[in-house]
Amino acid sequence: MIKKAIGAGILAGLVLFAIFQQLNTADEPLAIEASKATTGIGAGMAAPNFTLKNLAGEEVSLKDYRGKKVMLNFWATWCPPCKEEMPAMEKFYKENSKEVEILAVNLDPQNNVKGFVEENGLTFPILLDKEGRTQQTYSVISIPTSLIIDEHGLIIKKQIGSLTFEQMQELLK
Repeated sequence: MIKKAIGAGILAGLVLFAIFQQLNTADEPLAIEASKATTGIGAGMAAPNFTLKNLAGEEVSLKDYRGKKVMLNFWATWCPPCKEEMPAMEKFYKENSKEVEILAVNLDPQNNVKGFVEENGLTFPILLDKEGRTQQTYSVISIPTSLIIDEHGLIIKKQIGSLTFEQMQELLK
């Protein structure tokens, strides 16, 4: 009688273990998909607000530009593709500033950003991400990276890599 009880207990334990394993492995793909869905920020998502200082030391917030399209650009003074992109951004800004605002978030404010801006004749707002929080919030791992944000604060495009003037014009449409 004791042997039968021990055998039944072991059998019940094995059945419960098998059920647990089946349930555990069935949930794994969902957990992987959920983690993929929540990493990064991109098209279709609301653009998180941020407040950074410009070169004059004034605070600028993204929410101040609601009702206007925004090209949010992350860049650094030492970045060759960023340097190549700047003349096209300036031309784009001069021709389209009534329709779209450019907010260029600099990621290396310890360098002479003001000198770079003056040397290149840039007139669009340059914001300084001194602590890298905005870069982290927007999941920027490569520069330049630009996001096009619509009038309602939704990201409509995320572009990793430099843009030409023509590509900027196309994104405005």
